[in-house]
Amino acid sequence: MKLRYLPLTDSDRQAMLATIGVTSIDDLFVDVPAEARLAGTIPDLPDHASEMAVERHMAALARKNLSAGEAPFFLGAGAYKHHVPASVDHLIQRGEFLTAYTPYQPEIAQGTLQVLFEFQTQVARLLGCDVANASMYDGSTACWEAIVMARRITKRGKALLSSGLHPHYVSVAQTMAKFTGDDLAYETPELDSKTDSQKLIAAIDKDTSCVVVQYPDILGRIEDLTALADAAHAVGALLVAVVTEPVALGAIKSPGAMGADIVVGEGQSIGVGLQFGGPYLGLFACKQKYVRQMPGRLCGETVDAAGKRGFVLTLSTREQHIRREKATSNICTNSGLCALAFSIHMTLLGEKGLRDLATLNHALAVQAANRLANVPGVTLVNDAFFNEFTLVLSKDARDVTRSLADKGVLGGVSLGRLFPHAPQLGQGLVVAVTETVTAEDIEAFAAALTEELA
Repeated sequence: MKLRYLPLTDSDRQAMLATIGVTSIDDLFVDVPAEARLAGTIPDLPDHASEMAVERHMAALARKNLSAGEAPFFLGAGAYKHHVPASVDHLIQRGEFLTAYTPYQPEIAQGTLQVLFEFQTQVARLLGCDVANASMYDGSTACWEAIVMARRITKRGKALLSSGLHPHYVSVAQTMAKFTGDDLAYETPELDSKTDSQKLIAAIDKDTSCVVVQYPDILGRIEDLTALADAAHAVGALLVAVVTEPVALGAIKSPGAMGADIVVGEGQSIGVGLQFGGPYLGLFACKQKYVRQMPGRLCGETVDAAGKRGFVLTLSTREQHIRREKATSNICTNSGLCALAFSIHMTLLGEKGLRDLATLNHALAVQAANRLANVPGVTLVNDAFFNEFTLVLSKDARDVTRSLADKGVLGGVSLGRLFPHAPQLGQGLVVAVTETVTAEDIEAFAAALTEELA
């Protein structure tokens, strides 16, 4: 493969390949399964087209989509549609924010550092921890970073992953563990109102580095984490809590307050739109005593030579800042603009606003759950939930969600999609209800579902 914009000769390339110990470019892709590699050009893609032709073609493709704002919307499972005030986008597009980059010469970027400092404060308070970093890629990579952080702290290599942990988070951890040798114990969830906390407690032993549990979990279930934290601490293990819906913490107790040692999550719900799946925003917080093992960057407050308030990078453990072998993380960015959006939205809400937003989410979710549970062929799994719950349908949920989409209703995420190798979950449907849902949306969903299951 030759990249025309690189001024390299064939001998230059051969020298580079020899230096890293391979004979060809293809050798660099041996870890990618053969069936996933493209041989030759993309089929049916023309070699060239005019700009106008491309615009028309792309517009025609876009018209095939059913966008989140055009239909009753009940999708969730880690990415949530919340109302983002117009002022958030307006402020993050100011030149001093939009063009700012990672502060490699941090002291001259006081505005960026202050924003990140305030963000850290908000995240630490929200998650119930002593300290938070200046953000990470997204929730799934933050989850993996917590697992390897626990390994560094405990000097152990076995992590217990709750069956209620988002399967995509599990997949990321399993992929990374191939290169670190960590042993990850995980089972798929059961369609039951109870979590697997008792199984996890029974499985904790002297080789366990951490227990990873989602709160609320992938089925929307909520459980007090105190007993799990106590059981982990009794043998020197850590409790890692994962929050994919941070708005929930406006209504339920924070993981840190229940004894979690590390709390990570996805910050997309606050200030960041769905954006077709990204970019999103990783949250990461922990107890003070573990701060030096925390990945990413930490902004701190100080005073300058004149005694004025100032901000600095207190810790920079990313491989871009220090020698790679001493880095605690190879994450090379911190989703700074998304962190700014989160911080602005959180500031606009304030504590009371967040609590009010959470209350509204829960009330609408209860209304939807009650209505949908009365549809013939539908059973509600949850005893308790925040704004997301699981239904069991009388038909395969993947087929149902496709038919609902054809009827103009985006009616939840099928567990068959999330767990394609677990046919016993095929009739499960995860439904999310946020403040953007109306009573008319709920009724439209119920009517379409009634027709589909008849």
